[in-house]
This record gives sequence, structure tokens and C-alpha cells, in this order.
Amino acid sequence: MNLTQPEVQQWLHTYQALDWSAQNASLRVYPSAIYLKDILAAGLHGGSQNVYFEANGAYTGELSIEQLQSIGAQSVLIGHSERRQIFSEDDTLLAQKVSACAIANFPFVLCCGEAIETRTAGAHLDFVLAQLSENLSQLTPGELHLLVVAYEPIWAIGSGLSADLDQITEMHQAIRNHLVELFGSAGQQVPILYGGSVNAANAQAIFGCPNVDGALVGGASLDPLIFNQLWQALQA
Repeated sequence: MNLTQPEVQQWLHTYQALDWSAQNASLRVYPSAIYLKDILAAGLHGGSQNVYFEANGAYTGELSIEQLQSIGAQSVLIGHSERRQIFSEDDTLLAQKVSACAIANFPFVLCCGEAIETRTAGAHLDFVLAQLSENLSQLTPGELHLLVVAYEPIWAIGSGLSADLDQITEMHQAIRNHLVELFGSAGQQVPILYGGSVNAANAQAIFGCPNVDGALVGGASLDPLIFNQLWQALQA
């Protein structure tokens, strides 16, 4: 919930003056919903930060997949830690959102991650893999092309802390193995992003970890110059 309309226009002005060329990478922007049309009009991949699973109806304040598709939105975030924690979205609801996206052939990023208490207790792997099992319970191998997984250790988001490389490698390998267990060889093709205080100083090292296919960037994306530094680190 950042930036006003004039600030979005300035963001786009700065963004468009930078080099975003790439060989084998893609970039998505997930703005506040009221700015989706601005992002799409600029020719960017624009996605929604949230969606509801019902097709339409009396659900004041929510957005449907059909509504998002009708303005050209190209994907959606599901299960971001702030949606889980602040707005109490549980695994049953998130599984319904995943199913709705699959039925509508609408690409989505499924976020998963643990709180510091869970990690301290040594239960982080079981916790995250259980999230994936429950949230993806209705998905089939043939629908995996719609899925991107984003691992976001909740204790690292906006804290200035980032999981160390060993922690990232451990979790991303566990997620990869679990996707293969759930979906067979098709699970090897699902991109896995890391999200949690990614910055220009640590991005290249994080991108060098096995099974890290990119980043889910929060606060660092608000400044296009810093955002571009992360993009360049992904190309290195």
C-alpha cells in the first residue's frame, strides 16, 4: 500500500529510462490495484496483489479473476505473508484461490514462509512444506505452468535481515524436492523465488544459490534505480 498517483507516474518515468533487457528472465509488477491500469498501459506485466475465489457476487472490496483479466492483468499473488498474518487468510481459503486460478488458466505466485518462532523451534521445513501441500492440494501436474512459488521467511521481510545462503539453499532445495514429490518431474520446472530483504548488496549471492530462480521484491522495488540494480544482479 505504497505510492500516490503522481508518485506512480514518476516511478514509471524513471523506470522507462533504465535498461531492463534480459536473455532468460521476466519481470512482473504487482502494484496497488488502483494503479494496475497504469502499469499495464506502460507495457509491463501487471499483476494483482490479491484475488477472491468466487467468480462474482456480493463480496464488497474484493476482486475476481474475471475482473482482473478484463483489464489485462496477467497474474496474481496468493498467500503473501501479510495476507496470511494481518488478514487471517488460512490454507483452506488459499487452496480455493489456487483452484480458481487453475480453472481460469490464470497464472499465480504462491507465497509461503515461516515466522521466527517456527524457525527457532526447528519446524521451518515441515511448516513450509505443509503450506505447499495444503495450498496446492487441488492442482494437477498439467496446471503447473501457471505456478510460481515464492519463499518469504516472514522474519526477514522489511526487517533488514535476510536469510543466510545456507538457510536459503536448504529451504529452496526442500521446496524443489517437495514439488517433485507432489507432481513428479513437472515439479522440476516450477520457478522458486526468494523474498525477504533482497537488496543490491546481497542479490547476486542469493541468485547464485541452487533452486533460486529470482526474487519477490518488496520495499526495494519502490525506487526504480535500486530495483534495476537487483535486475542487473539477476543477469550477472
